Amino acid sequence: MPRTLYAEFTARPGTESAVQDLIVAYADEVRAEPGNLRFEVYRRAESPAAFVVFERYADEAAFRAHLAHPTGRAFNDELVPLIEEDASVLSFLNDVVS
Repeated sequence: MPRTLYAEFTARPGTESAVQDLIVAYADEVRAEPGNLRFEVYRRAESPAAFVVFERYADEAAFRAHLAHPTGRAFNDELVPLIEEDASVLSFLNDVVS
């Protein structure tokens, strides 16, 4: 069963471009991971400092492999000082219709 979630975080004032550059580069790395089905990055229209990332993995094992991938740790180490939250806020989703 696929694992689907979205992550949200808000860039600190003045870091919006740096956050965007960081997440766009990271997106390319995640999309190349085995088991990644989707990794889409958005900025909220009503609040451009707010980022939303929609993620989908083939299954729980693929998601766990993503979490264990070393590029994720490096990405988060760079991201956290640039955002208002302590980390990305994750929301997990269940399919309603397959």
